[in-house]
Amino acid sequence: MTKWVYGFGDGKAEGTAEMRNLLGGKGANLAEMSNLGLPVPPGFTITTEVCTHYDQNGQTYPDGLQAEVDAALETIGGITGKRFGDTQNPLLVSVRSGARVSMPGMMDTVLNLGLNDATVPALAEASGDPRFAYDSYRRFIQMYSDVVMGLDHHAFEEILESFKGENGHTLDTDLSAEDWGQLITRYKALVEEELGRPFPQDPHEQLWGAISAVFASWESARAITYRRLHNIPGTWGTAVNVQAMVFGNMGSDSATGVAFTRNPSTGEKALYGEFLINAQGEDVVAGIRTPQDITEAARIAAGSDALSLERAMPEAFAQFTEICERLEAHYRDMQDLEFTIERGRLWMLQTRAGKRTAKAALKIAVDMADEGLLSQSEAVMRVDPAALDQLLHPMIDPKAARDILASGLPASPGAASGEIVFSSDDAEEAKAAGRAVILVRVETSPEDIHGMHAAEGILTTRGGMTSHAAVVARGMGKPCVSGAGMLRIDYRSGTVIAAGRKFSRGDVITIDGTTGQVLAGEVPMLQPEMSGEFGRLMEWADGARRMAVRTNAETPADARAARAFGAEGIGLCRTEHMFFDGDRILAVREMILSDSEEGRRAALARLLPMQRGDFTELFEIMQGLPVTIRLLDPPLHEFLPHGNEEIAEVAEAMGIDADLLRDRVTSLNEFNPMLGHRGCRLLVSYPEIAEMQARAIFEGAVAAAKATGAPVTPEIMVPLVGMKAELDLVRARIDAMAEAVSRESGVAIEYQVGTMIELPRAALRAGQIAESAEFFSFGTNDLTQTTFGISRDDAASFLGAYQRLGLVERDPFVSLDQEGVGELVEIGAERGRATRPDLKLGICGEHGGDPDSITFCERVGLDYVSCSPFRVPIARLAAAQAALAHGDAQQRDV
Repeated sequence: MTKWVYGFGDGKAEGTAEMRNLLGGKGANLAEMSNLGLPVPPGFTITTEVCTHYDQNGQTYPDGLQAEVDAALETIGGITGKRFGDTQNPLLVSVRSGARVSMPGMMDTVLNLGLNDATVPALAEASGDPRFAYDSYRRFIQMYSDVVMGLDHHAFEEILESFKGENGHTLDTDLSAEDWGQLITRYKALVEEELGRPFPQDPHEQLWGAISAVFASWESARAITYRRLHNIPGTWGTAVNVQAMVFGNMGSDSATGVAFTRNPSTGEKALYGEFLINAQGEDVVAGIRTPQDITEAARIAAGSDALSLERAMPEAFAQFTEICERLEAHYRDMQDLEFTIERGRLWMLQTRAGKRTAKAALKIAVDMADEGLLSQSEAVMRVDPAALDQLLHPMIDPKAARDILASGLPASPGAASGEIVFSSDDAEEAKAAGRAVILVRVETSPEDIHGMHAAEGILTTRGGMTSHAAVVARGMGKPCVSGAGMLRIDYRSGTVIAAGRKFSRGDVITIDGTTGQVLAGEVPMLQPEMSGEFGRLMEWADGARRMAVRTNAETPADARAARAFGAEGIGLCRTEHMFFDGDRILAVREMILSDSEEGRRAALARLLPMQRGDFTELFEIMQGLPVTIRLLDPPLHEFLPHGNEEIAEVAEAMGIDADLLRDRVTSLNEFNPMLGHRGCRLLVSYPEIAEMQARAIFEGAVAAAKATGAPVTPEIMVPLVGMKAELDLVRARIDAMAEAVSRESGVAIEYQVGTMIELPRAALRAGQIAESAEFFSFGTNDLTQTTFGISRDDAASFLGAYQRLGLVERDPFVSLDQEGVGELVEIGAERGRATRPDLKLGICGEHGGDPDSITFCERVGLDYVSCSPFRVPIARLAAAQAALAHGDAQQRDV
């Protein structure tokens, strides 16, 4: 019989940390803390399997669940001495989501559940604080009505603000128990007026409403968006955690807070966090009140006059510090913790691996290896390769003048400039139009996830370092400045007042998430340097990986950047990208449009010295590292002249009539140029192109070897081959040019000829093609197009719908389709090596920089991946992690 509910508390639990797939991350860690004997309020977890059942069976629950929940509630009551629904000594609970991976703010939470008109007087009497009891009840009504009943919380905030104005109150803490009682009456009237039904008084009805709301929130728009952005499968579901309430809002000896065992922005080994006295947990992260620092050192550094937890509650602070150290050592990772202090007694509400910036992740991993908590291999596995992208974005030039408008909290490092927008919809619209924007909000909420993703950076006037904006921005790698309270935003007029100056929607500002500064205008940026912990971790990664990492580059600037990032050669030089400059494109157009071999050779003769110079420089930069050069592969429409002006220019250069040339252009137009006269087809039709490029490559290799003293062995790649006969025909021209240049220069030339596998036929006939090819490079961009039969230029119009419907988890042009396209790669690799065991295998599509695709490449035994220069560090780390994981898998198989 399936078990649906797992209890925890009172020093024991039915679950463990290893059960996160079933219990979710929060539930598994609550169980683990209970097993460790830490002070955890008792509760129970409803498993993720219930969520799956709920979604797949018309939002109904499995048989036996209610009985298990009732029994678990009785157990909590036995531990706490309270009873759920009892009007004398009521048990109140929280209901929280808990997916197997952290999704901060994406799903729903309900606190103080079990309060009603009958139980609130009992809570007031038991606590001796009627104000606390009625404050808790109004919070519950507001939260439950919003999360479960769908009545927006802003409606309640408006009532609260109006009441405070009517009675001369400024802060929520100014309100008495009687004031909260009057507001509760207004809140309940609002519910009945707006929804046509009263606020539920039955605690059991409240509980099941909250449980259903949490399960339903797994399919909320914001959760779906978050899952899509973070590649979280929709099939995982969420668990629900029901836990006895403990109260941080019971007076000056109570508090609630959020902390990290190390600084999540910098990685510094120091307790880092915020808390509020006489508050509940949602107050800390919601940005409604300004939180206080946990440690005295942090308070002094921030220049704050508010008491630190260390000074305000020294005994609780000492216990909390000991628990932090214990949990970090137990999990061997930086922890993100939530806690409540109820009348001086500390309770732990959550621990999980803390989200961190790439900079912090590197430092924490390296430091923990130095401290002996992790091995070097484990440290390599701890850093998300995709997060390294955060380190590769511009930072503000220290020499730049700073026109400082405001300062807030440095919530997520890095810097960004953009136009001001005040709504997430505007941010998304501007992004689609190609404009960079900064999302400026009083505070962000989970509904802003799409705008935060679209923006270059986020700026808020409220909230601390653990607010929604801060946590989500750090996870996204977006610069964020939070809590810039001196800014005054007017959404209605679309303006923000900063330092007495008015800025409107569309004005450009810069935010510096490292210092917390907000600057006027666009400020010059610098690329960060890769050093320190980055260098050490990458050294360990390079020692662990098997595959080489090359770059896709055809310009000297890209080649140099890639070398600086650790590229071990060029895996793809797209020669057609070298021809878009003014003089060159004119010669290429002449070559394509010429109707005679003589005319084509004349145009190619002008291109030869340009190409020779290109290749010489690339070979020199790479200094003997392998360089794979793809012969010309232009979809003709990209090079044909368009419009009368361009046609007239080419006609004049060619010395022919413009009308005749226009007819020639028309005759070359193709219905589907990506499957048209390109790649080896062009080289078969016009072999003089292959001859010119091969000569330029070989002459450049001779020149570079002479200049650098490093041997150059170019790898010449013939594109879009589907048949061995095509490759043989083009290869004969390449070999002839090698002999000619060798004879003319007196230098023996070493080289390899291979092909790009980008057609399904090539993968299927790889064994035959390998008879003539010394290497294969899988061009997975085109292989994905030709396997799916979709255009990467047009697929965005429907792939979004496919992802929303769960037909595909990820865009196959971003992450390799391992089942279909991947099988063709496996077939090509296996059949190619069956013919030629030493066949060199690589991948050079955009997938070469995608960590998941790199893991696949390791599994099928490719020799290298090639990616854009700024993704080289990502590929190096991902290749190391793939090798380490694959090695573990092999050991387990043995």
